Parts: sequence; C-alpha cells; structure tokens
Amino acid sequence: MWTAVLLACVGCYLLKLAGMSVPARVLDHPLVERVADLIPVALLAALVAVQVFAAGPGLTVDARAAGLAFAFVALLLRAPFLVVVIGAAAVAAGLRLL
Repeated sequence: MWTAVLLACVGCYLLKLAGMSVPARVLDHPLVERVADLIPVALLAALVAVQVFAAGPGLTVDARAAGLAFAFVALLLRAPFLVVVIGAAAVAAGLRLL
C-alpha cells in the first residue's frame, strides 16, 4: 500500500513539474488560455452531476435532482448565491421529508 502512495506522490510531483516546465509562449496562446479557463467549470459540473445522480454503482433521480433544478432556475433568475444554496437544500430536504 505504501508503494502505491509513494508512486502517487512521485507522479503528482512530476505532473506539477511538467506543468511548470511549459514555455510561456505556449501558455500565452489564446486557445490554451480559453481551455484553461473552461477546465474548472467542466470539472465542477462533472462533480455536481456525480453527486446528484449517482447512488452506488447506478444512476438515480431523487430529491437531489429537484434541488439541482431549483438551483439552476435560481441562477437563471440571478438570485444571490446564498438563496441558491439554501433554496436548493430546502427543496431537497422538503421532498425527502414527504
């Protein structure tokens, strides 16, 4: 087990070193900048999808999906962040209570 942990540490270090070794002219390319700006959004969306629709090895639609739908609509209406989070939690909790 410790071998896997140490290999993962070395791999992470080498990946970080490779990222820091990229020349500045490559990083200043407009396409690279655009992709770098969109990667965090894509990763966050993937994490949200997994947390909302995954239940063990399968997919499920339950109160979490309704909370996500509320959050989506609230964001479209430009509601404040706290309203979005508390509202989504309240919708999901209310449906679970029923």
